[in-house]
Amino acid sequence: MVERANPSRPVLGWREWLALPDLGIHAIRAKLDTGARSSALHVDTLETFQSGGREWVRFSVATGSADNKLVVVESTVHDRRPVTDSGGHVSERFFLRTRLLLAGQEYPVEINLTSRRNMLFPMLLGRTALARHFLVDPARSFRAGRHSPEPAIRA
Repeated sequence: MVERANPSRPVLGWREWLALPDLGIHAIRAKLDTGARSSALHVDTLETFQSGGREWVRFSVATGSADNKLVVVESTVHDRRPVTDSGGHVSERFFLRTRLLLAGQEYPVEINLTSRRNMLFPMLLGRTALARHFLVDPARSFRAGRHSPEPAIRA
């Protein structure tokens, strides 16, 4: 049985621009990967620290936009878990819980922090973040639009 496209689940391409507004990332290029369980964000630097009795991370990330601006982010650590990469290598990664903004939808997701230095996209959006929100057409790209300007400041 073939499932028909549901208007409540927009169809996206294999690569899209998205935002992580809680992290101050207003536009970042992402590869949508239904074969990957979790979502991953490339970080150039990473350090941990304690504040208010909680573990925090401070990291920098290049968004992949034309200006390739480096964004420095501080966030609480949601979890630490082992992740198996596509080559079968297991490493412990920091996970953050943050809001994702994509194709007009905004909802919380988990992302892990890792080095994607040799990858074309600084962000990988996995199937857990895509499920129940979007369908993916691997023959298409940037269905949600090209690099968009920073969102208006909300009151």
